[in-house]
Amino acid sequence: MSSAGLVRYYESEDKNAIHIPPRSIIVACILSAVILIALNHIF
Repeated sequence: MSSAGLVRYYESEDKNAIHIPPRSIIVACILSAVILIALNHIF
């Protein structure tokens, strides 16, 4: 019964929360990695 609270917490969605699509996070990570590698080669 201790997991019932966790299930309810994850199933509830807050209307005021910021929703970021997973694809945007992946693109941001790849972009930042490319920028860091490029800066490492330049300097």
